[in-house]
Parts: sequence; C-alpha cells; structure tokens
Amino acid sequence: MALWQHYHRPATVEEALSLLAGYEGQARVVAGGTDLLLEMQQGHKPPVEALVDVTAIAELNGIGLVEGRVEVGAAVPHSEIVRSPVILQQATCLVESCGVIGGPQVRNVATLGGNVAHALPAADGTTALVALEAEAEVASPAGRSWWPVLSLFQGVGRSAVDQSRELITRFRFAPAYPGTATAFKRIMRPQGVALPILACAVWLAVEAAGPDSNPRQVKIVEARICLGPVRPAPCRAGQAEAALRGRPLAEALDDCVGAAQAEFSPRTSKHRATAGYRREMIAVLLRRALPLAAQRAVMGEAVPEGVGLG
Repeated sequence: MALWQHYHRPATVEEALSLLAGYEGQARVVAGGTDLLLEMQQGHKPPVEALVDVTAIAELNGIGLVEGRVEVGAAVPHSEIVRSPVILQQATCLVESCGVIGGPQVRNVATLGGNVAHALPAADGTTALVALEAEAEVASPAGRSWWPVLSLFQGVGRSAVDQSRELITRFRFAPAYPGTATAFKRIMRPQGVALPILACAVWLAVEAAGPDSNPRQVKIVEARICLGPVRPAPCRAGQAEAALRGRPLAEALDDCVGAAQAEFSPRTSKHRATAGYRREMIAVLLRRALPLAAQRAVMGEAVPEGVGLG
C-alpha cells in the first residue's frame, strides 16, 4: 500500500498552507522526513493523501541576525547549523546539540523544525532551544504568530502545531552578550545514533569578570537549564536554576545538582536506562555543562572546551 498519493514542493509559505488546506487534514508537512517517513513505514502513523515538502521555501532556509535576534529557518538541516559561524558565536549549545543528532547522513537532511515538530522530550535540538528561551513562528490560515518553544509541546509526540494545517517557519532567540554563554552535554549509547539517555543544555550570565578570572568563582547572575527526557515534554529545571543565582558556581554546584535530582524523577526506559542510572546522570551532566558554560562566559562563547578551567 502506498504511504502517500501526491507529493508537492511549494515555493512559498502561502502556497504550502494552501496545499494543506486543500487536502482537508489528509496531508502532512515533510522536510528531512527522517522521523515521519520511518513512522509511516513502520505503521505508527497512517498513510496520507499528500506530503507537502517545505525544503524549497527560501525563507525557511536562512540563518542570520535579524532585528537584534538570531533567526534560524525551520527547514535548515542540522549539518548547516553545525557549520554556521553565527550559531557558533551566538549559541554554542545549539551547535553542540545538532552535531550529535543521528549520523552524518541524517544531519544532512533532518531539520531543526522537524526536531521540534516531532515533539519528543529527548530531542537534542529542542533541549538547546529551551535553554536559549527560543520562540517559534507558526504560520496558519489565520496568519503568523510567535510562540515560546515550550508552548508547542503537549506530551510525548504531541505537538500543539497541527501539521496538517499549520507550519513552523523559523526560530528566534536573543544573541549572546558579554558575560553570557551556553553549553550542551549528553549521555548516549555507544553507537551514538539513537536518542540520548539524558541530555542537558545550559545558558549562564555571569558577573562582569576579566579573562583571567577563575570561571568557577565568578558569580552566576542568571541561569537557564533544560534536562531531557525527564518529563513527557521538555522543561526547565527551575529549582536548579534558583540554586545558582547570585552565587559562585563552585559554591552553588552541589546545591544545583541536588535541586535538579529532587525536582525530576526520570523513569526506567527499556530503550535507555534505569531510573536510578538516569538520576545519577543528571549530576554528571550538570557537573560537565555548567563549568563549561561558565568558562565560555568568562573567556568567550566559542572558546574550545577544556581551556582555562584551572
């Protein structure tokens, strides 16, 4: 049985929305197709009348600074994000997260929009976007609007975006400024092409300090932490963030780890690991990601890992 009857490659968002509307809920948006096509082949999602391929829409394929924000098109493949000087300088955690998704072949076609639209709490790109406090522009027949990325998730595999009628077009987030930086770490199985056992993205703002300052001793002004998968939808580690604010990292790190472990109770997963192991990995990832982000905040966002930690 055919999985779809018609395949379209619109050139504009308006054309894509018109095609979706014409199929009255029986069409789906596709870009890289690394999730959708596999699920259809395995019978997890039903066949459709049509697929609407959005990869030829120019405005969905850009990366740049627009009106003081970093913007990334929803159809940009992960491999392009990894190679982008803009993203490396402004949001290193997004480069690090997109760089471990699948293998090279997957990263060449899989897109950031698809990573978010699939609505998995373990999605690496999503984890980084949450730490960046990113927003997503959603286009629908009623117009376009910006949504906080976290508001797009309603549960495991359940998106607030109706992919038979609506379309994620791009993401935006604030660029890095002096004293801020990000980092991403994950624990994964040895083959390295599956979803992570656990992942962590952090954003830190530190008190003004010179490049000779000890990153572990500078005061944390603000922090954002996303751990996943620890709940059915991506989420911030609010209690762990609060444990860091106004304190040097060296003083606050143990409290931050304890708060995160108290806040989240990852379940045992036959595809990943036991609950106990994953709870321990919360500590491991925070102890790796937070010092790295503090180091970058002091020395510069894109500083190589392992320099100047002392």
